[in-house]
Amino acid sequence: MPISRRNLMKGTAALALAGPALPQARAMGRLAVGEGELIIVSDGHMTLPLEFLFPDLPEAELKALLAANGMPTDGYSPDCNVTFLRAGDRLAVFDVGAGPNFTPTTGRLFDNMGEAGIDPAEVTDVIFTHAHPDHLWGLFDDFDELVFPNAAYRMAEAEWDFWRAEDTLDKMPEERKSFVVGAQNRLPRIEESIRLFKPGAEVIPGVEAVNTAGHTPGHVSFMVHGGAEPVLVAGDAVTNLASFAQPELRAGSDQEPELAAATRAKLLERLAVEKARLIGYHLPHPGAGTVERKDGAYRFVAA
Repeated sequence: MPISRRNLMKGTAALALAGPALPQARAMGRLAVGEGELIIVSDGHMTLPLEFLFPDLPEAELKALLAANGMPTDGYSPDCNVTFLRAGDRLAVFDVGAGPNFTPTTGRLFDNMGEAGIDPAEVTDVIFTHAHPDHLWGLFDDFDELVFPNAAYRMAEAEWDFWRAEDTLDKMPEERKSFVVGAQNRLPRIEESIRLFKPGAEVIPGVEAVNTAGHTPGHVSFMVHGGAEPVLVAGDAVTNLASFAQPELRAGSDQEPELAAATRAKLLERLAVEKARLIGYHLPHPGAGTVERKDGAYRFVAA
């Protein structure tokens, strides 16, 4: 067997599954859903300018909002939480992290899977919320090998079409052109195994695609059904604690800010009414909790 990072990873995973239990500090999130289990593994964190959060707010107002919602006011370093679903004979992953070529503080997923006892060769399905770098670029490792070589890949048709379109690069603002280049370099390499779907579809048994467009044109979240309390894997439909208190605010990370804000408000209301649990990709690790109404808006209650 040739020596590759993938093969080394398989050995690490085998050690994690056999012998004395290893500490699982970076696989803290474990939620039961019906007879399945959701496992949340860290891909690290990003470091962004504070004004990136809500660019329309003056600095003093922004800092007051962040402080009121338990967020730091001296910088913005959102976590990156990748969710796996073990159910029956399937092991699915929602998004794949940033990989080795995005930022120095991301790309930790591959190593942390070993600590979680997850062998990437066992993953049957890779399911994308959207194709931003921190969710897509982890398709390949630093040896340019597919991290999940035996998986089927699944993406919303609108998202796939947007990033593959010839005019997307020209239309994208300068600061995001690298997003397009990165997507267009990677997506063709999984074209033969991609399975496209529309919102409302059951992408794998028990997993419903929910339309949460706005962050990107084809962004979707996924409701994992089973048991009395379903779980929404939200991707970037809601990315920080202050957005629960003021979901109408335009966020700097959203490609279509007005649509994203309307989507966010509708989604939070659904979660509050249905008592569904939530996993947010950029909420404080492990990003799992519930949504409650508060003062005419909402608040996040960590699990």
